[in-house]
Amino acid sequence: FHSLATCCADMLVGGSGANRRQAAWRQAYRALQHRDARRRCERREMIAKFPIESQDFANFFVLMQKERHRADYDPDGTYLKDEVIQDVAEAEYYVGRFNQVAMKDRRAFAVYVLLNMRND
Repeated sequence: FHSLATCCADMLVGGSGANRRQAAWRQAYRALQHRDARRRCERREMIAKFPIESQDFANFFVLMQKERHRADYDPDGTYLKDEVIQDVAEAEYYVGRFNQVAMKDRRAFAVYVLLNMRND
């Protein structure tokens, strides 16, 4: 989630060279909503328009959000250390691949997950 929020702020306001303490960057970062981002990542017909790295990131984003909910809300949920280590390694892999996508495509993805779609 935080990687996507960072991407949104970087793509819409300014990247790593920008002052991330400025109000506009922080607002763009905080604008990402968990539920909306998940729902947009689940829309296969829209996600299919992005590069495969973005598609894989979106699919993994949905999977990890479900796992986070299970960890937060299932009092009987248990996690094995090896599974958690694997999840972290996969997250690093998918985030790394997503961050290598062309800037124009990451910007389009940020706009897609942050802004409401209009059909008129």
